[in-house]
Amino acid sequence: MKRLFKILTLVLFLSVATFAESKAQHTIAVTGGSGFATARPYPAQEMKAIWGTYQAGFSWRYYSMPRFIACFGIDVELLQRGFSFAPYPYLYENKKDYKYYTRKLNSIVIPIVWQPHIYLFKKHLRVYLEAAPTFSFNFASKFYNDEKYAINIDGSVNAPISGKYEFRGERDNRFSYGLRGGAGFDLIFGQFEVGVRAMYDFGYSDILKNRTKYYSNNLDCITNPGENPFYYTPLRSPLDNLTISMKIGFRIGKAGFKEWEWKRPAFPKNKEVFKYTF
Repeated sequence: MKRLFKILTLVLFLSVATFAESKAQHTIAVTGGSGFATARPYPAQEMKAIWGTYQAGFSWRYYSMPRFIACFGIDVELLQRGFSFAPYPYLYENKKDYKYYTRKLNSIVIPIVWQPHIYLFKKHLRVYLEAAPTFSFNFASKFYNDEKYAINIDGSVNAPISGKYEFRGERDNRFSYGLRGGAGFDLIFGQFEVGVRAMYDFGYSDILKNRTKYYSNNLDCITNPGENPFYYTPLRSPLDNLTISMKIGFRIGKAGFKEWEWKRPAFPKNKEVFKYTF
């Protein structure tokens, strides 16, 4: 996993070098924040959000000349995802008494960012929107089960309360994809930037494989109902995240906004010349 992270970081910095341009601005930054995670299973389950998830990563932005109001960027992030749902809500009369099963997992996320923006206060403030397709690799998952017991079909009790979640090829998807939307602002001080942004990751792929394609992934009710209490894995299980993060950035090179203030020279007007001879 460390090797994969190093490779992704190297790709980020090689991209910076590839798009280098003398009058453009290249900004690298570190980001970190927190938010909540949830899922949208189908058929629907009794869900609740997991608060306190974390995000940390590297960011690169390529700002071209100011006549173009958008920039291009790539991020490499570590994002905590997960979901929490009540496997047996019918056992309780009040919602506050529900017992929840929770899964938390880490993902390496690579968003490819398009960022329209404007500058205010003599270019000391940048306000922007962001849109990005995202590609992820999921790893290092744990589960927590509030239910103190679970009974197998044969009547035996075999359900750990918490532990490491084992990814299995017939049940789990390692790779995922989705869309991200967000907004934020940056305060600019010379070559340094400090900012805040809010992002929502909308998952399109499923963390659990569809049981209609992989029939053997519905055996958890027999082998280990505590690890995955979905007796039949849902038809859809995309993951969503809302994250608010801080950003500290540095502009590569000393070229500043004055170099961006170049204006197209005015063309000379045609001068009429009168000829007095025939």
